[in-house]
Amino acid sequence: MTHTLDSIQKIARFRAVIEYDGSNYYGFQRQRNEFPTVQGELERALGQLARRPVAVTGAGRTDSGVHALGQVISFTIEWRHDIGALKRAINTNLPGDIVVKDVEEATAIFHPRYDARRRAYQYMVYNATDRSPLRRLYSWNIQRPLDLDGMNEAAKLLVGVHDFASFGLPPQGKNTVRELFEARWRKSNEYLLFDVEANAFLYRMVRSLVGSLVNVGLQKWCVADFEGAFHACNRNRSAAAAPPQGLYLASISYED
Repeated sequence: MTHTLDSIQKIARFRAVIEYDGSNYYGFQRQRNEFPTVQGELERALGQLARRPVAVTGAGRTDSGVHALGQVISFTIEWRHDIGALKRAINTNLPGDIVVKDVEEATAIFHPRYDARRRAYQYMVYNATDRSPLRRLYSWNIQRPLDLDGMNEAAKLLVGVHDFASFGLPPQGKNTVRELFEARWRKSNEYLLFDVEANAFLYRMVRSLVGSLVNVGLQKWCVADFEGAFHACNRNRSAAAAPPQGLYLASISYED
């Protein structure tokens, strides 16, 4: 993002890219109870600056324990200083596990969720024989060797426009068709990383995909088993969802 606001402003709408460690939060979305959420912390910080309630809208509602490298939010606030000062002021009021990486002025009608064109997630598997206490909150430790080629053969089936009903539930309505632009595994030292990008995702879709692809990697399923579960369009055919701590919302893409 480029900084476009250098002059004094009154009430204006902004969009921001944020990063957070989701370990201590019950997901991004504000809860009716007192459980801590990322949205709740952002609204608290902005409310301190504005001295009034400030509503924050996010591009994606990450689950409890899920992290983000490039979540996008929007908010409207009265601000009389430059945009760099706004970024610094928000970060001063945020806890250490949430940070605003970039801020820019947005149009009055900008919506981070509905205007998004692509969303990218990454899932991290720590594939090592020994447990790592320092990695347990940020990856899924699988101690048995995984067949990377088999997982990638199965992942290729996902690219394109398909019905993903086996791997998730629609956040609203009944449409379970999505378009995937990328779905691939790659190795990085002791990690296996799953990169997946789509126009939108179903609820629990990425974690269900990872759990089912790992079944292929462990040779519990062959690729044909995965394909059969995929095309069944039956939620009961998915393997158990991968744990949340290995999942990262990597980026949100817009037309601009």
